[in-house]
Amino acid sequence: MSSPATPEHSLLKIHRALRPGFGTEAAVYGTILVSGLIAVSSAHGETSFVVLLTVAITIVVFWGAHVYAGTVARVGETDASGQLTGVGAAFRTSIQRTFGLLTSATVPAAILLAGTTRVIPDDLAIDAALWSGTVILAFLGYVAFFRRGSSLLVRLAGALGTACFGIVFVILKAFVH
Repeated sequence: MSSPATPEHSLLKIHRALRPGFGTEAAVYGTILVSGLIAVSSAHGETSFVVLLTVAITIVVFWGAHVYAGTVARVGETDASGQLTGVGAAFRTSIQRTFGLLTSATVPAAILLAGTTRVIPDDLAIDAALWSGTVILAFLGYVAFFRRGSSLLVRLAGALGTACFGIVFVILKAFVH
């Protein structure tokens, strides 16, 4: 029989499942970008539909630009065996490495969609979507330090430090609104 899972073990399993698109540098960058988009696009009383549309279009354009730039940068590189990287391989690698940028909008977009469909009020949807970015960043920071074997205090400090990027946009929205 296997031993019962500890909370840390469960957290690591969740992180590994999410890692291909979520627990990456691109996901952190995308989450910060989405938070900024929500804060700025909602600052003038826009509806959750307008904010959702702004986030969706902008994140797809940024993701496409990252995929394109990554592809162009990788074409002609040599791999470990000395072979040149072709366009197809460069494109596939670029998509894999930037997928987190695209998926980073999933949770905030779902919350904004709830506001758009009137499941929750617009203002609540926008605020919850903005705060969700902060929570996601805290989770990513915690797990990053957990994976390194850091102590609980360091993990919590990492979570707080990463979450601060989201908190900046919460404060910005409060001042602009």
